[in-house]
Parts: sequence; C-alpha cells; structure tokens
Amino acid sequence: MDKLQQTTEASLDRLMREYGTRVLRLVTLMVKDRALAEDITQDVFLKVYRNLAAFRGESSVHTWIYRIAVNECKGHMRSWAFRNLLPHSWIQKAGDVSTEGIVVERAAKDELVRLVLALPPLYRQAVALHYYAEMSIAEVAEVLGVTEGTVRTRLHRARQRLKEDMRNGEGWEWTETNG
Repeated sequence: MDKLQQTTEASLDRLMREYGTRVLRLVTLMVKDRALAEDITQDVFLKVYRNLAAFRGESSVHTWIYRIAVNECKGHMRSWAFRNLLPHSWIQKAGDVSTEGIVVERAAKDELVRLVLALPPLYRQAVALHYYAEMSIAEVAEVLGVTEGTVRTRLHRARQRLKEDMRNGEGWEWTETNG
C-alpha cells in the first residue's frame, strides 16, 4: 500500500511540474483573476490526485487534466459568489523595458488578452484551449464535450468579435485552425 501511495504521489508531482503552469494560465484566462485561478488550479490537481488511479487512458493525460480544469472553472463561474462579486483586476508586474519594440509588443499582447478576457465564456474557453493551451480542434472538442463543428463555430465567432473589437486591424494575423 505504501509503495502504491508513493507511486501516485510521484505521478502527481510529475504531472504538476509538467502541466501546472499551463493549467494555471488557462484557468486565469477563464476566470480573469490570478488568486482565484491559483485556488482553482489547486482544486484541479486535488481532483487529479484523487482520480489518478481511475484514469482509464481513453484520452491523453493533458486532455483529461484540461477537462477537469474547464469543469472546475465552469462550476465556479456558476456559483453565486462569482456572479455577484466584482473580479479583481488583472495585475501584471511591470518589468524593466529597455526598447520601444518590447513596449509596443507588450502593449499589443495586453490589448489582445484584454479583448479575449472580454469574450463570452463559451468563446473564451475555445480560444484559451486552442490558442493558449495549443490544443487541436479535436482535443478542444473532447475537453469541452462538444462536437468539432461547435468548436470551429465558437472559434470563428470569437475571432470575428475580436476583429470587430480591435481599434486598428493592421498587424493582426490569425492562425489557421486545421484541427
């Protein structure tokens, strides 16, 4: 029994090292609050730990973990507290910027992140999983429990909204989604 426990803990440690940062980024993008995202990420890995022995391998490990993360976010966003409390602002630490190019690039990224965060949750989930978590259309569909066509539609509509919301469309390119 002790040997099995060590194996499960070692597996969890490996998974946390491999996916922890990516899951935190995904959750932060979905709930728009870093501190809350850290709490939810802990809950995600607690569920991973509890269910690691029951993981059947019907999907890849990263798809399984992202599905748990998305479900945790959905559950939290449905809660009364989340809907009725103002979210904390997204605070980014200012670095020592030395060139104009870095400043312009960061401003563009910050603007894009702001626009993505303003998307409705269904579109934000699809964008976060596909572009930030770098999942294929099929993987996103599996994580969200929808068809690939639904994912493509959500991504298309999200891109359309983002394009409409951008003040100046010059310099923005969208990656093709080949699923």
